[in-house]
Amino acid sequence: MWDVAKNSVSLFFAGKLFAEPGKAYTQIAIGIAVTALLLVGIVKIGLPLWLGGLAAGLAGGALQPYLFKDLRYR
Repeated sequence: MWDVAKNSVSLFFAGKLFAEPGKAYTQIAIGIAVTALLLVGIVKIGLPLWLGGLAAGLAGGALQPYLFKDLRYR
């Protein structure tokens, strides 16, 4: 299991994991931006940072399958 994770990480950083790396990086950036905006928005309305981090992380994690559904791997 550890070897599979190491191999995937090395392929990702080498740019050989996804068939269309540009699309994958765009989807990753969208996920990061949405999560960051949610965190800032939640904290701005007055909730504690830990609660904002929890809610934004949950929403951002739930968004990843939708963002990655059309990505093809090599």
